[in-house]
Amino acid sequence: MDKLIHLILLSGLVCIPGSLAENLAFKGTATQSSTWSGWPAQLAIDGVRKVPSCFATTSESTPWWRLDLLDYYDISTVTITARSDCCSFQTNGAEIRIGNSLENNGNNNPVCAVISNILLGQPISFSCHGMKGRYVNVVRFGFSSFLFLCEVEVYEVYRQKTFLRLKFSSSGDVAAESDEILHQLQSALASHISDFNLSWTQLPKKEEEQPKKEEEQEEDRGSCVKHL
Repeated sequence: MDKLIHLILLSGLVCIPGSLAENLAFKGTATQSSTWSGWPAQLAIDGVRKVPSCFATTSESTPWWRLDLLDYYDISTVTITARSDCCSFQTNGAEIRIGNSLENNGNNNPVCAVISNILLGQPISFSCHGMKGRYVNVVRFGFSSFLFLCEVEVYEVYRQKTFLRLKFSSSGDVAAESDEILHQLQSALASHISDFNLSWTQLPKKEEEQPKKEEEQEEDRGSCVKHL
């Protein structure tokens, strides 16, 4: 006869470790090579993706914008939003660079992506595959022009650990079957969640039956007398 194992979740809400996205740009400060007509660097990290909440440099050789995240992160994605009214050429060809160096104002850091074919007012995301860095630059090398963007968003994928408390009711030895239980639970959840990992913080153990208190024993004896 197969062993019978029932899994009882003692909480009404199930949370599984997964990926959460946070816009790191909100934590940082921004600067740029120059400022055109009251369009400062900080407007690119205010959460507003449209004109007039944008930054712009003057027309210059190699215009750049830099975000200081104030800490070191593994960056997964940078999302750029260009102005919505015109002039996408002021963004196309710009490079997104990520790293920890301020050499050449941070513009010598490794390249995540080159911005091209950006649509007016439409955010476009570039995968940086976990590049490590404190500084995120947008720079146009080889151009004598403006650099104009409405929003720069920076995302790090991180893992959140969630602990579940489980209770088992079994005709077999739950501790001995712990690996199989974990495997079955992971298989069942995998059809709904693609990126997660399960592990025991404490192996299941048999719950010893606690002796009844004297008051409970008296109640049991009284109950037996009533049924005689």
